[in-house]
Amino acid sequence: MIADFVLHGLLGLLPVCCFLTALVYLDSYKLIPLRWVVGVIILGVGSALLSYPVNIAGLGWLNIEFVTYTRYVSPVIEEALKASILFILIRNNRIGFLVDAAILGFAVGAGFAIFENIFYLRAMPDTQMGLWIVRGFGTAIMHGGATAIFAVVSEALAGQNPTRGYAIYLPGFVGAVVVHSIFNHFFFTPVVNTLVILVSLPVVMTIIFQHSEKSVSDWLGVGFDADTELLELINSGEFSSSKVGLYLNSLKEKFEGPVVVDLLCYLRLHTELSIRAKGLLMMRESGFMDKTGEETKAKLEELKYLKANIGVTGLLAIKPFMQMSQEDLWQFYMLSN
Repeated sequence: MIADFVLHGLLGLLPVCCFLTALVYLDSYKLIPLRWVVGVIILGVGSALLSYPVNIAGLGWLNIEFVTYTRYVSPVIEEALKASILFILIRNNRIGFLVDAAILGFAVGAGFAIFENIFYLRAMPDTQMGLWIVRGFGTAIMHGGATAIFAVVSEALAGQNPTRGYAIYLPGFVGAVVVHSIFNHFFFTPVVNTLVILVSLPVVMTIIFQHSEKSVSDWLGVGFDADTELLELINSGEFSSSKVGLYLNSLKEKFEGPVVVDLLCYLRLHTELSIRAKGLLMMRESGFMDKTGEETKAKLEELKYLKANIGVTGLLAIKPFMQMSQEDLWQFYMLSN
């Protein structure tokens, strides 16, 4: 009895944990601290815990058959709870690239699946081994994959359309719900469903990783060159006669003198930190896990101080020179860790 219980538990929990471990290992840039992966797994467990009373209440309120509910209602509720975690991370620029989104999205789904399988294990300890093979290799991986789809699609759209508001999160959410709902329909036998998940998800993740690795490399190359050129221009004696210098000089008519000085200091500090962040990524790719030094942390604090002095209007005024994409916003968060 105890041996069967342990075996069922391993079948229900190990596959999704191993898959997540593989995703983290394959991230050559090591963009996400391990504590963040563990943290979002815990949040995923919390979303599963919350889904239980919500689903019970929804089932009673709608008064529909359980099978219908699991096919069309519970996927919406469960994916919404999981997606809310990724939504907060993306909105706060804690995710920089698609590979980050894939790992953190899968980690949230893994946490959800871990709690769900432990719950079923305690509720149905005497079920057959086949159920736990399906739940471990099928349902659990589906939870991680569906949430990863939401995270990747939303991150991609957020990077391309940073001003589109909440609408950019709808396609990824619909995709996650559709995947979840199709799985719950069991158009095929549970074993076939499980095989489809096991075959298709690694292919999708491989494509995401390849695309993300290329985008990171491109961003490092183009961004590093642009930042270096701007910093050299700021440090040169010809800055005042450059286009950037002339533009900042023209801002004297709109801002007070000290604010214009802060704008220049902010632009210079922003560029230095941007170069530092890209250098860290290059070192990590080569296997050197360099940590943020005290000098860099002090510069980050100074950047926050200058940002407060400049205000929203000032930041908008120098935005054309800063290329503040989703990746650029994320790099400062990376430096703070």
